[in-house]
Amino acid sequence: MTKKKLCPPVNDFFKPTLEALDMLGGSGSTDEIYEKILTIVNLPEEVINEMHSFTLTEVEYRLMWTRTYLKNYGAIENTKRGIWVLSPKGAKMLKTGDIRPQEITKTLINKKKNENGNKSDSCEELQSKSWREQITDILCNINPYAFERLAQRLLRECGFSDVEVTKKSGDGGIDGTGKLRINGIFSFNVAFQCKRYKGNVGAAQIRDFRGSLGTNIEKGVLITTGTFTREAKVEASSEGKRIIDLMDGEELINKLAEYGIGLTEVKSYEVDEEFFNSLNDTDLQ
Repeated sequence: MTKKKLCPPVNDFFKPTLEALDMLGGSGSTDEIYEKILTIVNLPEEVINEMHSFTLTEVEYRLMWTRTYLKNYGAIENTKRGIWVLSPKGAKMLKTGDIRPQEITKTLINKKKNENGNKSDSCEELQSKSWREQITDILCNINPYAFERLAQRLLRECGFSDVEVTKKSGDGGIDGTGKLRINGIFSFNVAFQCKRYKGNVGAAQIRDFRGSLGTNIEKGVLITTGTFTREAKVEASSEGKRIIDLMDGEELINKLAEYGIGLTEVKSYEVDEEFFNSLNDTDLQ
């Protein structure tokens, strides 16, 4: 018997998402919206950390659907840079309090039915679910050293130089080092750690990694195939401590796709049957 999820249903996130965007000045990244929503709905830690898949929490998964529904309804928009924007329609909905969850979800369901018959279980942000699952399985099953070398390649593509993977043992929690140069002027010594997790990385792992950094390291990067608990994110950005940058499984896969590392984009076309049918209706001259 499938265990009932603790996370609230998608409908409960429509208003908080609009409120979050409004509080962010009308636009925000996915991460900014997520953090703002957590302050609005005040979910317990056990709900925040509940996993949907290896790389995605249940809250993150349902917020993906929330954004897809709201976008299709015309309440929010998103740019090519991944920034979400509160539309005039969404702003009006929020101001008047006229938010109709059933109507919002029905709009997308009806659209998908018209396009695909009865296939209505698609989410724009999850259209590539199959290949994401495939690459996630691969990442979670390659050996640790191979994963470290993959991280090495990725960091190089991201602009790091002198990236080296440390020895397999006795590395004190550090899997590799490199340098990051910004605008050709400022440079930082960076250490990275890789964790092939199928769940959450907690605050304790962040503290352990920070504790392994030498005085010559200005910044740490922790890369995981899983996700980070809220406590881990807070610990990583704690004031007065060395900042640890975090890359979770979703961001890792996005970066691999962006730089074409082990992934090849496959383009396709959607046939406009209505267009071709209209040709048949045209009288011959």
